[in-house]
Amino acid sequence: MPTPTTNIRNFCIIAHIDHGKSTLADQFLLKTGTLSEREIKAQTLDSMDLERERGITIRMHPVTIYYEHKGVKYELNLIDTPGHVDFNYEVSRSLAACEGAILLADAFQGVQAQTVANAFLAMEANLKIIPTLNKIDLPHARPDFVISEMEQALMINPEEVLRVSAKTGQGVDELMAAIIDRVPPPPGDPSAPLKALIYNSHFDTYKGVVVYIRLMDGHIKLGQKIRLMRTGREYTITEIGQFRPEMHKCDELSAGQVGYFTANIKNIEFVNIGDTVTDAANPTAEPLPGYKEPKPMVYSGLYPVNNNDFEDLREALGKLKLNDSSFTFQPEVSDGLGFGFRCGFLGMLHREIIQQRLEKDCNLNLVQTAPNVTYEILKKNGEVIAVHGPQEVPDAGQIQEFREPIVRISFLIPASNIGDMMGLCTERRGTFVRTEYLSPQRVILVYEMPLAEVIYDLYDKLKSVTHGYGTMDYEFIGFKPADLVKLDILVHGQKVDALSIIVHRSNAERRGRAILKKLREEIDRHLFEVALQAAIGSRVVARENIAALRKNVTAKCYGGDITRKRKLWAKQAEGKKRMKQIGQVEVPQEAFLAVLESDE
Repeated sequence: MPTPTTNIRNFCIIAHIDHGKSTLADQFLLKTGTLSEREIKAQTLDSMDLERERGITIRMHPVTIYYEHKGVKYELNLIDTPGHVDFNYEVSRSLAACEGAILLADAFQGVQAQTVANAFLAMEANLKIIPTLNKIDLPHARPDFVISEMEQALMINPEEVLRVSAKTGQGVDELMAAIIDRVPPPPGDPSAPLKALIYNSHFDTYKGVVVYIRLMDGHIKLGQKIRLMRTGREYTITEIGQFRPEMHKCDELSAGQVGYFTANIKNIEFVNIGDTVTDAANPTAEPLPGYKEPKPMVYSGLYPVNNNDFEDLREALGKLKLNDSSFTFQPEVSDGLGFGFRCGFLGMLHREIIQQRLEKDCNLNLVQTAPNVTYEILKKNGEVIAVHGPQEVPDAGQIQEFREPIVRISFLIPASNIGDMMGLCTERRGTFVRTEYLSPQRVILVYEMPLAEVIYDLYDKLKSVTHGYGTMDYEFIGFKPADLVKLDILVHGQKVDALSIIVHRSNAERRGRAILKKLREEIDRHLFEVALQAAIGSRVVARENIAALRKNVTAKCYGGDITRKRKLWAKQAEGKKRMKQIGQVEVPQEAFLAVLESDE
């Protein structure tokens, strides 16, 4: 029998990376007896090997637990969410399936950039926020100081903040009571036509697509015929259940509950995240608003080191796409690296994790090209095109305006590092927006900056400038016109497409020179001089030469007349001149790899 809506609470845990979300989720499972001490392991909900290895959450993990409070049995649906900025779309998806959110802050580190960003996401979604301080058992915890920061940054009432230790379990019972008292029960009419939100899905080899749903109205039963409203496809339910935390079958789910179903759906592309599930015989009138599609922000080429692995790579990418809707790929060919794929990612961590999953799970040896972002170009005929790589840039004569993606970036840093941080942002073409003081020691610095300047190594530079204390969060705000150019690399007068990059005109010479110096080290000397050039259109902005190999043609002349030697040298020079006209320069794969590494 499904739980009545008055006894259901749907909530998620949101926080900055490493503030204890997954450990708190483990405590909930332990306190409610969902798992025993013997069954539980650290970060139980982090099921991917990569999540355990790196100690971070990459995908949202739902779990249903039962808890008795004042003699009444409640059903709590918890969704553990990622903390890293690259997986922000996972957070926004889980918020849509909840009515409340536990906002977790570390009792020593305090409010961080992602804490602020996720709190505002929850406020926009009209969720009831339960502010909670974690790690109060640490000897260096500063609870009062951090609570005053939460009040300053997020306008949170200090009296509402709960204090817990997810590690020892201290204060967790009070937090569970607060969830039941403060989070409203889900609205919804069990007798209305079925209306359920698809908030996630994954592919199972034996069951087909497993669809994660939150029921808004009505109920769903085994054998029921359902319709996916966006595509109009109809299926018959073959299995229903909840995550406890493993998949646990049941016969029926009702309004307000969170669970999953399977219906022999063979292709994950038929299931759209944010779609509405309804009854085929008695459909609901209006679909739910759904989600904005996650847009890849960073593009990079993936090539197998051995070209025979191309088909294996295609198959591996297809499998990854099944479980990660934000990842995109399409085939492309490069002069230097052969056949491969152009892949779209949400950010640099997402890119790194995809590469690790491919190399570990599929035993593939891969080369990744330097990352670049999506640009927009307004052509002179009024057409606006999206450009994912330098090869797609039209001739300069056709371009009216070159636009680059801009992000609003918030740095949370110690007040003593403001000057260094402002210098770093100005260097990267950042525009100052505002400064907010959380306390005399900590400050939020907000800048608008081109995404291309953020993705390379800004995070590493931030950590080194602030000695590890700074954090950042960014959101895409739109495209703005900029003085951008396509920088071509020419080897012996021939353009090498795989080495072209899009840069700001002011950086073109510096970037071009760096690439040429690297190429010069990697390309072998030939019997004729080889010119390496970096050019914008027909204007060369940097040049390096690889000197010719010379044979000592006068070695056999012992003394004697100088005219004999001059004749041999003239003959050699003539040969070199002819060789230079018809000679070919082969750029080895190692040279491409070296340039791509240095570019990063």
